[in-house]
Amino acid sequence: MDRIDRKILAILAEESRLTGELLGERVGLSPSAAHRRVKALEESGAILGYRARLSRAARGNPSTVFVQVTLTDQRQATMLAFEDALARTEQVAEAYLMSGPSDYLVKVLVPDSDSYERIHREILSALPGVHRLVSQFTIRTLESDE
Repeated sequence: MDRIDRKILAILAEESRLTGELLGERVGLSPSAAHRRVKALEESGAILGYRARLSRAARGNPSTVFVQVTLTDQRQATMLAFEDALARTEQVAEAYLMSGPSDYLVKVLVPDSDSYERIHREILSALPGVHRLVSQFTIRTLESDE
């Protein structure tokens, strides 16, 4: 990866919908050369994908719950089983392996606060290896440009 590739990545991180023509102008390449660079960055795995950031209204105004998950142990088999099952849980928006007192931090989106009880009881607590769940409900989301 050279200086131009790094510049392309920085620009696309800010404006992923930029046309090849405008991207080329900004990095000093023709549109076709800029397009070839972007394709190479995608194929190398430097660019993982593109996504639209949707407003809460467009997502049905879900409530966000952060759940600290502690597993029964930290054996690789336990962690892999938990992660595999978690990946198939549609209510989970994001999950992080953490350092500190809990093993994972999971971001759960729910249509309303009342529906979280069912998700907690029937889905999250039933995931393999779960020892303890600590849930925190958000009061308000501070929107950022990221």
